[in-house]
Amino acid sequence: MKHIHIIGLGLIGGSFALAIRKAFPEVHISGFDKNDQHLEEAQYLGLIDEVSEKPSADTDIVLLATPVDVLPELSKKLLDEVSAETLIIDLGSTKATLCKHLSDHQKRGQFLAGHPIAGTEYSGPRAAKEDLLNRKVFIICEMEKTDVHLKGKAYELFEALNLKLRFMDPEEHDLHLAFVSHLSHISSFMLGKTVMDKMEDERHIFDMAGSGFASTVRLAKSSPEMWTPILKENKTHVLEALGCYIEKLKNLENSIKRDDFESVYRQLKEVGPIREIMDMD
Repeated sequence: MKHIHIIGLGLIGGSFALAIRKAFPEVHISGFDKNDQHLEEAQYLGLIDEVSEKPSADTDIVLLATPVDVLPELSKKLLDEVSAETLIIDLGSTKATLCKHLSDHQKRGQFLAGHPIAGTEYSGPRAAKEDLLNRKVFIICEMEKTDVHLKGKAYELFEALNLKLRFMDPEEHDLHLAFVSHLSHISSFMLGKTVMDKMEDERHIFDMAGSGFASTVRLAKSSPEMWTPILKENKTHVLEALGCYIEKLKNLENSIKRDDFESVYRQLKEVGPIREIMDMD
């Protein structure tokens, strides 16, 4: 590979840039971000070698790290424009709508639907980390629809970045992510909002907040500009996850109201195996 183009130079796009620069020192990295400040920071930090709104004809791979609501039209537009040897890889957190939107495109074979299971609560180019992707799971949807001769470029990149590949159906991906990712962010945002609304004097929050509160609301630092489109695009599965979560909260609430603390104990105890599950590598 000689040239990679990245659109969206925040945490994920920037981290890919840093990891690519380490793995492929000779590769030319161009990029673009509609946020002028992000674009300036990406240049200053050396994430990209060149600012370019569009990938050039010699681009091997285009990485799309934008909010998910712009991915369908952006992907379609790029497929219409890029050369036959260019592979477009999206890095978004939802897949079903995007894959459906591109299903009949005559150049569908030049697209790969991907999602790195990596991130932090921070955003922007300055949040990018060279090792963010190392040994992280990278989910691929509908790999069979990507042209065989272009898959080699993708595998070369994924192997160099030490990603662990998993293959899923787009709907299956969106359902699972609604429960293990999207719901956790909703919970964090709403816990933070509940406490903020309740306590008028913000100093009390910081005075009394322990590590448990801090770790639980950590994700509330995430970008609303990124997460609002995710919840919109994955509305059906997010509502299913929320319904299950609210039901569990109601069950716990009712047990506490009835002074049935044996039931409370059982409900908390049932979650015990998650310690072993989460500790698995």
